[in-house]
Amino acid sequence: MKRTMKIACLALLALTLVFAFGCKGKDAGGDVIKIGVFEPQSGDNGAGGKQEILGMQYANFETPNVTVGGKTYKVELVYADNQSANDKAPSAAQTLVSAGCPVVLGSYGSGVSIAASPTFGDAGIPVIGVTCTNPAVTLGNSHYFRICFLDPFQGPVLANFAKERFNAGKAYCLAKLGDDYSVGLVNYFMEAFGRGNCIYDTFPEGTSDYSTYVANAKTQGADVFFSPVSTEAAALIIDQAATQGLNVPVLAGDTWDSNVILNAAKGKNVDVYVTTFYQEGGAPQFDQGIKAWINSNATAKSNNGGDDKVAAVSAMGYDAYYTALEALKRAGSTKPADVLRILPSLTHNGVSGAIAFDRNGDAVRDVAYIKKANTSTGDWEFVAVQGVR
Repeated sequence: MKRTMKIACLALLALTLVFAFGCKGKDAGGDVIKIGVFEPQSGDNGAGGKQEILGMQYANFETPNVTVGGKTYKVELVYADNQSANDKAPSAAQTLVSAGCPVVLGSYGSGVSIAASPTFGDAGIPVIGVTCTNPAVTLGNSHYFRICFLDPFQGPVLANFAKERFNAGKAYCLAKLGDDYSVGLVNYFMEAFGRGNCIYDTFPEGTSDYSTYVANAKTQGADVFFSPVSTEAAALIIDQAATQGLNVPVLAGDTWDSNVILNAAKGKNVDVYVTTFYQEGGAPQFDQGIKAWINSNATAKSNNGGDDKVAAVSAMGYDAYYTALEALKRAGSTKPADVLRILPSLTHNGVSGAIAFDRNGDAVRDVAYIKKANTSTGDWEFVAVQGVR
């Protein structure tokens, strides 16, 4: 009996040591690198955030390990839902700081990126923005980078397209009050289009009825309707445009490149055009791979809007993940300071194009894809590759 108890005690001691030392080392990151995912999974931009995350998750599925400084690590994605809300963004960022992430990806949405930036900066953690296009994201700091084009580029691209494609002389421009992204992009559009030829309007938080705004555009004789707002608001605007027979092109920026928009426009008499970062077909091997992965994963398919269409933000999420891996490999270190040191000179060939950063940490990109929602098939149609002339 005593011998049995002794063996049991020794076994228990050995098990305790395994948990005390072996598991503790693993949890502390001994053979795991945690990459932070700072994205909305709820709120106005939840649908877009989930699609952006899909690209990161597929990349992690494809390449779950990375060798840094001669040691191979498992890459773990750590998620923090910023809820599409500027006031929630700092606490979401702090979650990733506390998790010990040496690099963070995100966010879909400029406002939350701007709001969380000081939290990451104070912790010395570099962030690779994916589709946050407002200039203020990287302005005045050295820790935020991004792989997407900026609104000072995207706005003129849309304004030029409106003039050249539709011979537009008057534009109705609608933004969400207090929203950094939509207010900023609308202003860049108006600057390029000619402010005197624009009707500017805003709607407050919580708006669900857009009939007055669409009616105002009709009454004022606008040639195009420009509203680069959230997908949630966009679906309601599209409904009203169809109901009221707006009969002018509806233009928007990258946030509208979503299945939410395709589903809202399908079967309706409305013309929707968007600027975006990637067109399906641009990288066939990537397209085939992520489609197969989405179709094999019920949760991924649900987060992609119920089908396997490749969103540009998914391609960008994929590129952001591999940019982070490349930074870790070239730094030869899992320390945030070392990753931050290597990022300004980093280059990477992604599925969305060549990735490099200028002195502000912004992507060096000079073209955007423009595509149109096919209201019969529910697909995107490629229209043009356009820059600023």
